[in-house]
Amino acid sequence: MQDTSTPALSQRQQHVLVGVLIVFALAVIGLAYVKWLPYYHKAHLAAATGKLGKSILTGGAATPPAPSLHAALDYARTYFLAVWQALVLGLLLAASIQTFLPVDLVTRWIGRACARSTLLGGVFALPGMMCSCCVSPVVVGLRRQGASIGSAVAFFLGNPTLNPAVLVFLVFTLGWQWALLRLVLGILLVFGGAALAERLAGPTLVPQAIANVSRPSVAEHGNWLRRWVGNLTRLVVQLLPEYLIVVFLMGLARAWLFPSAGPQLGNSLLVIIALAVVGTLFVIPTAGEIPIIQTMLAFGVGAGPAGALLLTLAPLNLASLLMVSRALPWRVLAALTLLTIGMGILAGLLAIALPLR
Repeated sequence: MQDTSTPALSQRQQHVLVGVLIVFALAVIGLAYVKWLPYYHKAHLAAATGKLGKSILTGGAATPPAPSLHAALDYARTYFLAVWQALVLGLLLAASIQTFLPVDLVTRWIGRACARSTLLGGVFALPGMMCSCCVSPVVVGLRRQGASIGSAVAFFLGNPTLNPAVLVFLVFTLGWQWALLRLVLGILLVFGGAALAERLAGPTLVPQAIANVSRPSVAEHGNWLRRWVGNLTRLVVQLLPEYLIVVFLMGLARAWLFPSAGPQLGNSLLVIIALAVVGTLFVIPTAGEIPIIQTMLAFGVGAGPAGALLLTLAPLNLASLLMVSRALPWRVLAALTLLTIGMGILAGLLAIALPLR
């Protein structure tokens, strides 16, 4: 009797290879267009001028505009003009991951609750350079295909926190000491947060969508285009409404959340704690923390509050927490929020002790 298992296995391997190449090509082309090339030019601008544009919070003023519908809409418009391409790419990547990458492949690489999966999640985050909200759909897609909680958290936090371009921008604008502070504490936040998430979640906490790792690949399902469109549509419907609402509300409330910048803030511990909390929840685009900090320092704010914002504005925010709540349990998200606040407070205290200017 002729053995037919080898050809079938070979055909599946071909399908998997095609799927991996599709996701890889989309990631490389999309990131090159949306992130790598623009950041290359922005790095030259930062090196030449020592600046990275105006603060999204206040422009060039010391105080955010008074709460109003116009202020909220203006913030939302400015924010989305800065992130919409990366957000679209994040949604496309998430849908492609769910459509083209088989669960057993994802679980083999980053699906185990171990240090290797977590490390790979953090390493895979480095070329992404996405803000917390734009990477959230990708995190959801990875979790639905079998990524462990540790690797998903490392990828989620690593994209905005350890963004290589932002570290370069920091060197050119605020100085290498600020970049080193962000790098060292950022590594602790990313991998400490991933380890904490694994411990809190436990080995069996897996979304129902990925419980069966033997489900067939895209080619075995047939119509891949229909599945891709379906996955993309579900992501858009599930994630975007709450995202849009939160960004609008943050723009409306920024005058209440951020105090008027000036020497009166000093290096007060209460101010550091308050800004660590606000910075953790507030929504900004990639590298938006740099003009915010530069503007505040120019008006006489101490290094402590600036350090708190350096470590809290980027890693996560209220919108991204809501978006990834479909893939990560709330107790993990609560722990990551508290950890980010704590790291922000530590960054503020270290900025005073070093001291940074």
